[in-house]
Amino acid sequence: MHRRRRTAITVSAALLIAAPLLTACGSEAHPGAAAVVGGERIEVSAVQANVRDVRSAQESSPQSAQLVKDSGQLGRAKLYELIVDRVVERAAADAGVSVSRREVQEGRAALAQQAGGEDQLTAMYLQQRGVAPDQVDQVVRRDVLVGKLAERLGGATPEGQQRLNEAFSAAAKALDIDVNPRYGSWDDQKLELGDYRAPWISQVTRQESAETGGA
Repeated sequence: MHRRRRTAITVSAALLIAAPLLTACGSEAHPGAAAVVGGERIEVSAVQANVRDVRSAQESSPQSAQLVKDSGQLGRAKLYELIVDRVVERAAADAGVSVSRREVQEGRAALAQQAGGEDQLTAMYLQQRGVAPDQVDQVVRRDVLVGKLAERLGGATPEGQQRLNEAFSAAAKALDIDVNPRYGSWDDQKLELGDYRAPWISQVTRQESAETGGA
C-alpha cells in the first residue's frame, strides 16, 4: 500500500509547467475573478500571488533565466491548478475518499528521500512543475488524493481509469466552472483550460499499472 501511494504521488513530478501568464482584468459577470468554481471565486489576485511566489523562487535559483523562459505560460497553469484542486476535492468527497495530514507528510517525506533531500525536492518541483516551495504541500496533497481516488474506483485497470475520468468530469460539471475568458474556456469533459490540460490526471493509473504489474 505504501508503495502504491508513493507511486501515485511521483507520477506528476514533471508536469503542470505550461500555461500563459495573462493579465486578467475580470469578466463582466465576475469582475476581479479569474474563475468561479462551485459558487466560490478564485480571484485574479490569488492567481497573481501564486505566480509571484514562483517567480521569486525562480529568481533565487542559479538557473533563473532558463526557469523563467521555460514557464512563460505560468498564469494559466496556476489558475488551472487552483481549479483542479477543487475538482479533485469534489470528486474525492463524492467517492468518500479523504487524505489526512499525516498521509501528506509521509508522502512528502518519501518524495524527499527519493529526491535526495528536502532542498533537492523543492528544487525539482520548481524546475519541473513551476511550483514554489510553499506550494509543494498542496501539490503533494492533491497527488495523494488522486492516487487514493484511483484505487477506490478500480485502480490500474481500463475500467478504473474510465471511472476516474468520469468522476473528474462529473465533479467539474457539478461545480459549474466559469472562467474569465482572458484565461480561456473550461471543458468539463476534457478537463482543459483553453488548450491546456495536465497529463497527470490520466497517467496516474497507468503509472501504477507499470510499477505494480496491475496488482
